[in-house]
Amino acid sequence: MNIEKKYLPLLFGIAIAIGIFIGGKLNFTDSPDRLFSTNSKKDKLNRLIDYIDYDYVDDINTDSIVDVTVNGILENLDPHSVYIPKEDMERVAENMKGDFVGIGVSFYTYKDSIAVIRPVEGGPSDKAGIKGGDRIIMANGDSLYGKYLNDGEIVKKLKGPINSKVDLKVYRRGEPKLLNFTVKRSNIPIKSVDAAYMLTNNLGYIKVNRFAETTYKEFNKGIQKLLKLGATKMVLDLRDNPGGFLGIAEEIADEFLEKGKLILFTKNKSGAIEKSFATNKGDFENGKVFVLINENSASASEIVAGALQDNDKGTIVGRRSYGKGLVQREMELGDGSAIRLTVSRYYTPTGRSIQRSYKKGVLDYFDDYYERLESGELLDSAKMQVADSLKYTTPKGKIVYGGGGIIPDVFVPLDRGMQNETLSFLLRRGYLGNFIFEELEKDRSSYKDITKQDFIDNFQVGDDLVFAFQDFINARTESKITFVAYHDEVKQYLKATLGDQLYGDGAFEEIFNQKDIMIEEVIKLSEQH
Repeated sequence: MNIEKKYLPLLFGIAIAIGIFIGGKLNFTDSPDRLFSTNSKKDKLNRLIDYIDYDYVDDINTDSIVDVTVNGILENLDPHSVYIPKEDMERVAENMKGDFVGIGVSFYTYKDSIAVIRPVEGGPSDKAGIKGGDRIIMANGDSLYGKYLNDGEIVKKLKGPINSKVDLKVYRRGEPKLLNFTVKRSNIPIKSVDAAYMLTNNLGYIKVNRFAETTYKEFNKGIQKLLKLGATKMVLDLRDNPGGFLGIAEEIADEFLEKGKLILFTKNKSGAIEKSFATNKGDFENGKVFVLINENSASASEIVAGALQDNDKGTIVGRRSYGKGLVQREMELGDGSAIRLTVSRYYTPTGRSIQRSYKKGVLDYFDDYYERLESGELLDSAKMQVADSLKYTTPKGKIVYGGGGIIPDVFVPLDRGMQNETLSFLLRRGYLGNFIFEELEKDRSSYKDITKQDFIDNFQVGDDLVFAFQDFINARTESKITFVAYHDEVKQYLKATLGDQLYGDGAFEEIFNQKDIMIEEVIKLSEQH
């Protein structure tokens, strides 16, 4: 078929434009083999993706190729250099920032609706009058119920700009009509200090779950509270704390160390060393301190534990820590995504690197917990392997070791009862929380006159609740579970979860710790000093 002459100039122009565009992308002034030339390593990835984008036989989402490629590159560096996709950045940033803008409720989807577990104390929903057990039915006229509702959609409708208002319609049991609330969105804290309370008349306890931007402020508030209550000795619980900001760890270590004491030093690839020293601030420099660690205490947690141990300050109690001695810096990639790239190693004051080996690959590295469990190390300190070549000495002559985590001064084995994998799984998956919520729904009013302290000290969980929970689980899972072997432990989990939903403010930790063998050990140690 002949093309009419009037279209020839248009087609010719389009052809030239396409040629210029592709030519600019592929740069044909180079030799044909430049794509895979070792002299063009910075261009190679871009050129390959361009070829796939323009010439590959099928349509391909090149964004997904980039994500896979970046992950592949980072996996070949070390286990802690990671890629954060654009869709995950907001959640990650909020978690490390320590707050987000919202209405301030903890909830879960229950029977196709949003059930409020508990409003954040002092938050906008709490001030507006929303209570635990309320169902949020509508937000600004949009329905928030139905079979296909997911948590992501819910959060989008409840979050918004700071100081903006959202009109909520709420169902409350016993009320004949839906209730109307106008809630002003504000900054909602994501707590990094779970609890601060007194274990004995003079022994305070503070639990830090991560090192975020707000952690030092929360920590200092907790310390001041405990000092007012008479604390002369302190338990700093860093168990299961995965780390966070290096600077925050330095600030917390500074609270316990005298001015001029070395906290840590870092060294980059060029050998440049940066040292961090304690300042003249610090409200607990003269008190006894016990630091609790376990196999999941990592990074910033190990910085604090190592700084105190190497300066002969306090006692480290628990099990060998995770073993992460690498420092990452977050770098944006320009499209909303980012990488956290390892830029240096850190060393404790005696010169220890506590980074464990990752020469066998990422999978082997992250399976370390199971290797420790199988070797018996988590139950018997004698099974722990240490290298004499990595032996260091503190100023007072104490022997410490590098090469794979902080080794505690006092070993406490894994409690197979309270820390068994079945109960931990049920807690993580939300089964405990969902069950307790349904139990509270039957009669919340029966708890209204029980104070938090009275509940902690005197409330008893009956056998009937344990059996009801067992039936609840077995109705929702394929495997049939029986709690005969750890009946009392289940009671403690149920009471702690019930206390958390009723009172918040560290109730879970305060109840759970009543059966914690590491807490029992540290109380004995405090009485000996």
